[in-house]
Amino acid sequence: MAENQNNRRSFLRTSLTLGAATLVAPSATMASLPANVKEEEFKIAVGPYLQSNFNNSITILWLTNKNAAGWVEFGETAGNLDRKAYGKEELGLMQANSKLNAVTIQNLKPGVKYFYKIVSKEIKDFQPYKLTYGETISSGVDQFENADVSKKEVSFLMMNDIHDRPESIPFLLNLAPKGKQDFVFFNGDIFDYQTDEKQIIDHMLQPCVDSFARHTPFVYVRGNHETRGKFAREFSQYYMHVGHAAFTLGPVRFVILDTGEDKEDAHPVYAGIVNFDDYRAQQAEWLKNEINTKAFKNAPFRIVLMHIPPRFSGDAHGPKHCTELFEPLLNQGKVDLVLSGHTHKYMVHQPDKNLNRYPLIIGGGPKAGTRTITSIKASQHKITVSMIGDSGTEVGTYTAIRK
Repeated sequence: MAENQNNRRSFLRTSLTLGAATLVAPSATMASLPANVKEEEFKIAVGPYLQSNFNNSITILWLTNKNAAGWVEFGETAGNLDRKAYGKEELGLMQANSKLNAVTIQNLKPGVKYFYKIVSKEIKDFQPYKLTYGETISSGVDQFENADVSKKEVSFLMMNDIHDRPESIPFLLNLAPKGKQDFVFFNGDIFDYQTDEKQIIDHMLQPCVDSFARHTPFVYVRGNHETRGKFAREFSQYYMHVGHAAFTLGPVRFVILDTGEDKEDAHPVYAGIVNFDDYRAQQAEWLKNEINTKAFKNAPFRIVLMHIPPRFSGDAHGPKHCTELFEPLLNQGKVDLVLSGHTHKYMVHQPDKNLNRYPLIIGGGPKAGTRTITSIKASQHKITVSMIGDSGTEVGTYTAIRK
């Protein structure tokens, strides 16, 4: 996670490029444009959308169509947004002159509802000794509830293998059981490959914002398809993190693994510019340490989320490497549940005392008739899993009882 945060800091010093419709330099003025071309209005391109590691903090992200300075105004009532939060400072410099905004609010009260709005002030010209501002814009007031990490029950949804079918996001969410969710988890391959920022906005961020992400955070781990394409090295900056991580919420210790590509590193399509074998090996060392932490050992339940399943996903190099590296550690750590995607065939694999000693739930997708959304609830004594197909019927279940 620290690696992703370092990448984000580097990224926020650069200017993002939106789609063709927004290719207007921040310093452009009416005088520099052709007479028949009107300068585009400064606006919020997408957002806000929420991310969290559930440690009494929330990260609010949004994009504008031009470079700007941004902040969040928030409070405990809708009519009194009496506090401000800014993007993280680095070496005394506040986050600014970027289209991407990422503001983390710290020290939130457990279980308290907060109201907020995002604010951006356009930077029309940035000279060494003169900064020229333009218009200031803001969103409407939204709200979120800061999760109490000591809560007795946690509830979340999992989607996977959307593959650039943005209409599947709201469609599947509408099939899920009604009720408050602590978060939505995207378990990889939301895209076919990474092309540009517009794809990220149109095929994921905007559907999430429209459906839930203004008030409920989502967590995201890469699939193998997110490692592909010319924008793959920039794509992670639009999220709080997309790699391995661990956090505790309620009775569950959540562990996220980034399983990388399913092809071998030497495959011709990668032209010698990837190293997923070492990356997975580093994560295995991290997982080895994680399963020996007090947070992991003392949790009533331990759930692992990873795109490529640690078993039952074919003979390609990546899946076999995941089995070799991760399955012994998952067994050693006495993991209670593994959630995956990748195979496009939904399945519930029961524990096997000689192989996978953990239950493995694999979500389906991406075509109509094979798509799934998985609902998971965990209390102090029980995990219940319900996988729902896109016909609206339940296609898989699992229950784990704490011994």
